[in-house]
Amino acid sequence: MTAFHTIAIPHDDILQGRLTMDVFAADLWDVFKNRGAEEYRKADLFFQKTYQTEGLSTLLDVVEARLKGKGGDPVLQIQTPFGGGKTHALIAMYHKAAEWGAQRVVMVGTAMSAKDTLWGMLEEQLTGQRVKFEGLTSPGRTDEFRELLSNRAPLIIMIDELLEYVTKAAGVRVADSTLAAQTIAFMQEITEAVSTIDKVVLVVTLPSSSLEHFDEQAARLFQQLQRVSGRVEKIYTPVQEHEITQVIRRRLFASVKREAVQKQIGEFMDYAVRENLLPAGVEPSQYRERFEASYPFLPDVVDVLYQRWGSFSTFQRTRGVLRLLALVVHALKNKNIPYISLADFDLANQEIRRELLKHIGPEYDGVIASDITGAEAGAKQVNKSLGKSYQGLQLGERVTTSIFMYSFSGGTERGLTLAEIKRNATTLENPASAVAEVVEDLKGRLFYIQNQAGKYFFSNQINLNRMLLIRMENIPDEDVTQTEEALLRAKIRGDRFKVYIWRHESSDIADTPDLKLVILDERNESLMRKMLEEKGGSPRVHRNTLFFLVPLANERPAFSNFVRKSLAYRTMDSDPTLSLTAEQHKEIRDGLKKLDSDLAEGVRRLYRQIFVPDRNGWKEFDLGIPTVGEARPLDQDVYDRLRSEGEILERIVALVIKEKYLKGRDYVSTNQLYQASLKTPGEPRAVSQNAWDAGIAEGVHRGIFGLGELIDGQPVCRYFREECSLSFSDNEILIQAEICEAQRRAQEGQITFPPGQTVTGQPMSEAVAPSIAVTQPPFLSTAPVTGKYQQLHFNFVVPKGKVSSLMGVLNFLQSRYDRVEISLNLGDGQLTEQEFEDKVKEAFRQMGIEIE
Repeated sequence: MTAFHTIAIPHDDILQGRLTMDVFAADLWDVFKNRGAEEYRKADLFFQKTYQTEGLSTLLDVVEARLKGKGGDPVLQIQTPFGGGKTHALIAMYHKAAEWGAQRVVMVGTAMSAKDTLWGMLEEQLTGQRVKFEGLTSPGRTDEFRELLSNRAPLIIMIDELLEYVTKAAGVRVADSTLAAQTIAFMQEITEAVSTIDKVVLVVTLPSSSLEHFDEQAARLFQQLQRVSGRVEKIYTPVQEHEITQVIRRRLFASVKREAVQKQIGEFMDYAVRENLLPAGVEPSQYRERFEASYPFLPDVVDVLYQRWGSFSTFQRTRGVLRLLALVVHALKNKNIPYISLADFDLANQEIRRELLKHIGPEYDGVIASDITGAEAGAKQVNKSLGKSYQGLQLGERVTTSIFMYSFSGGTERGLTLAEIKRNATTLENPASAVAEVVEDLKGRLFYIQNQAGKYFFSNQINLNRMLLIRMENIPDEDVTQTEEALLRAKIRGDRFKVYIWRHESSDIADTPDLKLVILDERNESLMRKMLEEKGGSPRVHRNTLFFLVPLANERPAFSNFVRKSLAYRTMDSDPTLSLTAEQHKEIRDGLKKLDSDLAEGVRRLYRQIFVPDRNGWKEFDLGIPTVGEARPLDQDVYDRLRSEGEILERIVALVIKEKYLKGRDYVSTNQLYQASLKTPGEPRAVSQNAWDAGIAEGVHRGIFGLGELIDGQPVCRYFREECSLSFSDNEILIQAEICEAQRRAQEGQITFPPGQTVTGQPMSEAVAPSIAVTQPPFLSTAPVTGKYQQLHFNFVVPKGKVSSLMGVLNFLQSRYDRVEISLNLGDGQLTEQEFEDKVKEAFRQMGIEIE
């Protein structure tokens, strides 16, 4: 969009900064004395910069008609609020009266001394001297007074700031009366006289109310003047509220490009309708029309200055608005902004700032610095926290400035809604939702912002945020530590581990088979190593059952801040000396409710580094950021993470037991397996002995391995493919399935042989090879004695690749018979003598077996 100052071209005095107050302070007495600003003294320049309102046009028409003897009201009262344009209207009449050939009398109450008289000044201006009417007593409706007026017609008599003069005259005694009483009597006499004299007009200005003045006496005088003059006068208002925007634009801008204005406003309206920024109940066409009249100012600018700031008794509406907006336009003359909103008022500009502070008080200087313009102000902190795409838009200052400008009035009205903030603070370069985010962020950073009944405003009283920060600074560190520990304990359920919180001695940690979670208050690897390796002064046995959870150092500042904030809120809520409002108590309780959630999540964000002992030191795991709104015990999260990483096993898989512990072995002790899982860092950790029990029982039942005992150094299978019970005793072992199969067949007398074999040891065919003969002394009987074989003699052919499987059977047989003799018959192959010597005989020799 195009910069506003290329569409609405400011007057040279605005661009050059010639902005002294007299430029905007219309003074009829200065004009009469031919002094002061040129734009008031010179008629052509005055009318060039004056927007002729409907009221002013009517006034000039009435006065012209009266002076030309064509009717018109003889007595006119111009009544407006303070700064409502009445003096400006008098100056317009003064210049026009010269055009019409009328004689002019000017009396201004603020320029008169207490001992001046209206009748004396009237005579002096008409005759050049005070002769007939020089006393302090009103002359009355004498013939001489009538002749004085009628002989000078056409004549316009202008009395500005009459109440100011009468208030001063009340202090001058005139016999048993006062000069004020004499003046009020004169006003009655002159209004009656003027009404009967052709081509003479009396114009008087009075404020619209007595509220602008100082005391009860002034109010009584005001009412008396109204009663006296009100009998014959007509009351006129030179500027209607809907015309103020045109008055402003004519005075501040030399020209306005209408087509460019319409294009500029069209772009704004498209954005405003899309973002739902228009005032409730206002049609887009209505707002467009108002904006076209007020451009380059957003309509809100004029509304707030004229209605809210203009309600201060010290703020002269038209004059004050012009002065302030002239400063704003001058400050923005080089900025590339499409229009001017309240957010564009630079409160760091000392002239603009002083212009505002003189109406609301110097104490707000600190408020502005603290929350809006200072280097560490909350508004600037919010800017830094925004995303990169928004950081250059200064949304923090724009939002706070908009709120500040809406915060004040001479009455009770103050503050603005979120929708009004959006309309004033948005830049067309950001979605309006970004403004809402800024508002939320500011609520937690500003010291003097208030929020009541959905409206935001500044006051000179610190808000809960400031009270909160003061309380937070005074919370003892030990209170923070105690609260942290309590919050941590509340996060522990204790059903997955035996949990130890903030222990600092190794003797505090039990040396038992249970899984233990040790939570430290800081990362301390030397303490963790000490606790892992010892219990008190003794070596720790069950080292593989410890896990450590420590806080993440960079999360502690934020968590500690949450704790301090919670503790501070609680002290504030229970402190009767603060005299908090019901709404502030509600704000505190709402804050505590949110903090409860933040703290629970904060514990989880803080305590998230897991250390697991391993063969080569430590394994580290990070629990990560918790899921928002998910309330889970901290120890459950640790358990689930370790389980997912395979560091804790709820189930020991039978095939894993076989591959890990029986590979290359005939048997392994069950007690050794279990004890290794408890004692050796890095070994698989079961949740309990029951997990080992279930895994082993499953493997035995499925025939993956067998369960038995070690007798005389030999494995004896007791359970295979059946239910079993474990004792984890020293001689209880897991046995390779092949050994158990062989032992079972031998026990059941169900040893089978390949085709072509007999129990006599003699092959039916000499061609079967290779073969192995297992010999004992010949059977004495073919039938078992008392159900047992005392001697066995048989031969069989070993299938290719099954020699290793045969060893299980041989081990079983050797466990039952003291003497085993084996003869080998090998065929259908070859072996060199050297191979026989080196690989066969040598191997048997090392086993202590002599070959015959």
